[in-house]
Amino acid sequence: MPSAFAERVTLSTPHLSLVLDVNQGQAPMYRYFGTRINAADVNNLATPLYGHLNAYPAYGLDITNNAALAMTHSDGNMSTALKVTGFDEQEDDKGKLLTIHLNDPVYPVFVDLKYRAFKDVDMLETWTEITNKEKGKVTLTTFSSGMLPIRRGNVWLSHLAGTWANEAQLMEEELHQGKFVITNRDGVRNAQTSHAEVMFSLDGKPQEETGDVIGAALCYSGNYKLQVVTDETEYHYFFAGIDEQNSAYHLKKGETFTTPVLAFTFSKDGLSGASRNFHRWGRKYMLQHGDQERRILLNSWEGVYFNINEKTMDQMMADIASMGGELFVMDDGWFGEKYPRKNDHTSLGDWGVDKTKLPHGIQGLVDMAKNHGIKFGIWIEPEMTNKISELYEKHPDWIVKAPKRDAVTGRGGTQLVLDMGNPKVQDFAFSVVDNLLSKYPEIAYIKWDANMSIVNHGSQYLPADEQSHLFINYHRGLAKVLDRIRAKYPDVTIQACASGGGRANWGVLPWFDEFWVSDNTDALQRVYMQWGTSYFFPAIAMACHISAVPNHTVYRTTSLKYRIDVAMSGRLGMEIQPKNMTEAEKEQCRKAIAEYKTIRPVVQFGDIYRLQNPFDHKGLASLMYVSEDKGKAAFFWWRTENFYNWHLPRVKMAGLDPDKMYKVHELDRVGNSPLYCEGKSYSGAYLMNHGLDMPMTVNYPGEMRSDWSSRVLYLTAE
Repeated sequence: MPSAFAERVTLSTPHLSLVLDVNQGQAPMYRYFGTRINAADVNNLATPLYGHLNAYPAYGLDITNNAALAMTHSDGNMSTALKVTGFDEQEDDKGKLLTIHLNDPVYPVFVDLKYRAFKDVDMLETWTEITNKEKGKVTLTTFSSGMLPIRRGNVWLSHLAGTWANEAQLMEEELHQGKFVITNRDGVRNAQTSHAEVMFSLDGKPQEETGDVIGAALCYSGNYKLQVVTDETEYHYFFAGIDEQNSAYHLKKGETFTTPVLAFTFSKDGLSGASRNFHRWGRKYMLQHGDQERRILLNSWEGVYFNINEKTMDQMMADIASMGGELFVMDDGWFGEKYPRKNDHTSLGDWGVDKTKLPHGIQGLVDMAKNHGIKFGIWIEPEMTNKISELYEKHPDWIVKAPKRDAVTGRGGTQLVLDMGNPKVQDFAFSVVDNLLSKYPEIAYIKWDANMSIVNHGSQYLPADEQSHLFINYHRGLAKVLDRIRAKYPDVTIQACASGGGRANWGVLPWFDEFWVSDNTDALQRVYMQWGTSYFFPAIAMACHISAVPNHTVYRTTSLKYRIDVAMSGRLGMEIQPKNMTEAEKEQCRKAIAEYKTIRPVVQFGDIYRLQNPFDHKGLASLMYVSEDKGKAAFFWWRTENFYNWHLPRVKMAGLDPDKMYKVHELDRVGNSPLYCEGKSYSGAYLMNHGLDMPMTVNYPGEMRSDWSSRVLYLTAE
């Protein structure tokens, strides 16, 4: 119910509490965020000392401090003050939704500050809805989703950085006075070089299973800015939202601007504890089909690249079916009539089948897959075109391009980005999917790619005075297209691929089932990339494929066992031409796929425990997944460096029931020598307090010997 009184409002999840003071005529103030507290403790909370605790500070009346919101009013005034006029609390199927109503006492500008507390997962969300009721437009120049104060101390920041083929590299640094900023201005993808997710370790250098940790994720698919501002007070101030650079938004009279959701959590169980919170929330409330097991697939890209033809597709389908796979995905190279897609220079936008390559069309491929007892999937890139294409010849006005300037091209020297803010482009992008799925409803999987950034600022659709809306409108348009697709085709599996891991972000994943972690499938480098990615995203969303060697990105040669063991820690798939494999290699994959099906529920739905960090450079990496009832676990151990007389630490397990006995069985075993622990049972207490020594090498037969060794153990409670 609306309230006009001074109130202390508490939002709680099963194990967390957020407390705010919401007083009429004043700014809303943070009072507490951490482990769940009772009513008596809430009532006795003291006002925090020596900090700026305004939950949503506006610019203009205290310009020495950072602002979450700034605007220029219709009369040119750049100052804004936000005061509480009331609040509402509502219960829904997710939990409690709190709306704090704010407005400027001088100007008819209204802000609803939203908070959601989930009833069954330890996650909170915040966002704002900004409404203009002035006579003319107001211009929003800063529009953060939220601000969170973090008490100073020995606070460390963990975040992800990288580049194409080296995504999700873990960065850790202690916070000091000053400003720390993370931005992404790609325009289309936003997770290749930086990530919109961070973790704060509050009591020293980050640890996986101990220590207080705050985790935060901006759920947005476009340009963003995260910043930690540390002044002379006792707090770090964390702001997150859409990047405002060249994106000033002109809010018309009566229009409401809604910021992206900022999700945040707290854990006393270190980084892995915060990750488990993100994974549970993501699987249940964010990810498409987060409660359904993912199929094991073969994707054609690294096997044949653009060299698509019916005979090869049929052969690859037969091979993956014979190895126990469940899906075949035909990647790039299948389309183009006037301009056949033989390389990356042509044809994007022309989604007619190349009948020279595929004389029986898509239906012929669907029928082939059915004959082999598997499902069929296909690659598309609906947001893009090439200069050499029928689409561009017909609609050069659909591309993103700076006025009075030539278009800047990308991949292949001819690729261009379509302006998703244009409703005609939205209709076209929807039609790409609609035409395929309406004609061929048995298509079970779509790989949706996006291989170019917005590199020149300009919309041929937007008027001159709204050119700064380009980036925001692009992602609003993309959301409209994806909404239409999911409304009509709720069951199809869709992968978010964007030059690899460019769309590993909770802003886009509500429409997708998974993402491609990286175009780099080298198993050793994937250990690091998948480790970083796991901080915020569950294994069920991470596409991890077995590929050929030497690897096509780094030319490293690793054993097939190592490649299998790394890929099994996510959503297992293959990215290879099976006909180039030996029968022994196919048999090894057949066995591994069958074993993965046994641990698939644990990997894809279990709780993660990261045990040995590869970024610590101790020579190995190790993690495990444990089922919710602690009856099953999958343990992964990968050697990451190889030097003679290198002393590797023994890995202690985590997450098990100390009182249960667990039988050990090695998966993807190579050679005839079982591990010393094979078939034996150990207490959960022993495995967590002592651990099992893993041999530093694998006893490969003959020419299968490799400098990289790995182990996968399946633990079952007796």
